[in-house]
Amino acid sequence: MISDLDYDDTESPAIGITPEGVSWDEVRDHIKIQHAPLLVLDGGQYAGAWWTGTALAVEPDLGDDLDAAIGGFRQFLLDRGET
Repeated sequence: MISDLDYDDTESPAIGITPEGVSWDEVRDHIKIQHAPLLVLDGGQYAGAWWTGTALAVEPDLGDDLDAAIGGFRQFLLDRGET
């Protein structure tokens, strides 16, 4: 489990924001247990990660601005029917 997560829960779905330096293995393990979407800073760009029910999925192109990445990822999840 990843400790020290921040959350944006101003709208649904709530999105966890990982601290810098979290590995993709940690992200996968966390999502396998929690099944909650995470925003991950990867090489200066944000990526969204979520559990599909059977595997980790990643939306890699969310940009470098945190607020825009949160909004874009939330809309992406809503468009896919994730709540």
